[in-house]
Amino acid sequence: MENAIEMINITKEFPGIKAVDNVTFTLKKQEIHALLGENGAGKSTLMSVLFGLYQPESGTIKVNGKEVIINGPNKANDLGIGMVHQHFKLVEDFSVVENIILGYEPVKGLKLDLDSARKKILQLSEQYHLNVDVDAKVENISVGMQQRVEILKMLYRDNDILIFDEPTAVLTPQEIDELMKIMKKLTKEGKSIILITHKLKEIKMVADRCTILRRGKYEGTVDVANTETNVMANMMVGREVDFKVDKEDKEPGEIILKVENLSMINDKKIKVVDNVSFEVRRGEIFGLAGIEGNGQTDLIYGLTGLKKISEGKILLKGKDISYASIKARYEDGMGHIPEDRHKHGLVLDFSMAENMVLHSYNHRPYKKNGVIQEQAINELCNRLIDEFDIRSSQGSSTIVRTMSGGNQQKVIVAREIDLSPDLLLIVQPTRGLDVGAIEYIHRQIIEERDKDKAILLVSLELEEILDLSDRIAVMFEGKIMGEVNPKNTNEQELGLMMVGYDKEMEVIVDVK
Repeated sequence: MENAIEMINITKEFPGIKAVDNVTFTLKKQEIHALLGENGAGKSTLMSVLFGLYQPESGTIKVNGKEVIINGPNKANDLGIGMVHQHFKLVEDFSVVENIILGYEPVKGLKLDLDSARKKILQLSEQYHLNVDVDAKVENISVGMQQRVEILKMLYRDNDILIFDEPTAVLTPQEIDELMKIMKKLTKEGKSIILITHKLKEIKMVADRCTILRRGKYEGTVDVANTETNVMANMMVGREVDFKVDKEDKEPGEIILKVENLSMINDKKIKVVDNVSFEVRRGEIFGLAGIEGNGQTDLIYGLTGLKKISEGKILLKGKDISYASIKARYEDGMGHIPEDRHKHGLVLDFSMAENMVLHSYNHRPYKKNGVIQEQAINELCNRLIDEFDIRSSQGSSTIVRTMSGGNQQKVIVAREIDLSPDLLLIVQPTRGLDVGAIEYIHRQIIEERDKDKAILLVSLELEEILDLSDRIAVMFEGKIMGEVNPKNTNEQELGLMMVGYDKEMEVIVDVK
């Protein structure tokens, strides 16, 4: 079959690191080709070269057999190449429709023709089940909806070569299944797809071939149908990977977090958290499942102080923190691994070392007599780099913005776990992480639980919720639909509860 893309002997360097080292990659027409590798292996960098965001030090690119120089995203789009980025390229002050048409604005006479753009976008969103509020401001929509905007932006431009960079990181299992169907449909319509993902299950579901990178180098290309998952995982990390989560039974202790009749109202005066009550005890992991947009994010914002609650109480170790500041909650023993690492987890233009002490810079040994102790901060950072295998070009002095998404996530996880708070709120902890890193992070979460910490885990990954949790609750339309024992349930039952099945009443709840 003819090649849509040929990238031959591509090398791309940054200060202190060769991110892509003499890599050759080909994409056949009408195939889905997965690109697999650890965090920082060079996958996104290689695709950023193809999309014109980076210029390679050496190598050749051919599109449909013709050698080209791609000096920017506009040139890539002219060549029919579109990309859904892992870190969204959206203007927060613009509406959804304005973001989608940006750079490709339709005009009618001398005026911007927003009506025709809106019509086309609504048609695409219906066709591909990517429902969005086209008139909403991007800053006011969820991470999952921002992901859909990025996909629609690419479809709006009628690109033939589609690059998906971790497209399912914030999608529910149902949405992932739907996206896989969309991808297959797109290839039948003549499009060719490159799928960057860490999720081996998705590769097996949808990809024809898979190319593996490790530390910037080409490890090989395999036929997915004839290659076992563990073989691809071993090629990716260079060792055997244990997919099983080992967890001993443990008797939970005292109540650390108590939530009583908590309600929250959003900017549109809609109740997004509705009379929610639960407890999290010392030495247990309380899992919270649910389809995105059903109140989990708002609940976490309320618990951490990022948003105000309207009713109810939040008790941390018996102390009422319902209206306490974010800083006070941290001081009282709360930690938070946030859903949106850029908005709430990191200061992107700070160094890695500075990000590691965002919550502790004011305490010894990082500050003495009013003076910041850089040596102590760098020692902490270097220890966490080693413990959590954080990859970067310039060690502790690396500016976090320049790091891969997975390694940015490791910075947050390392910082919050190292603080060892009594209560750890963990949201999507393995989003964008490779199987080796997921294995390590899961082990760290279990260790914290075994140290008698209380953990509230929110994840869209049902497998993760089932593997890690001691108890599981499900949220639907802002309410808790019920609580189950992970030993006595499965993804199917959780999936039903996530769409409104009340386990106690054995009915589908009509919340309207």
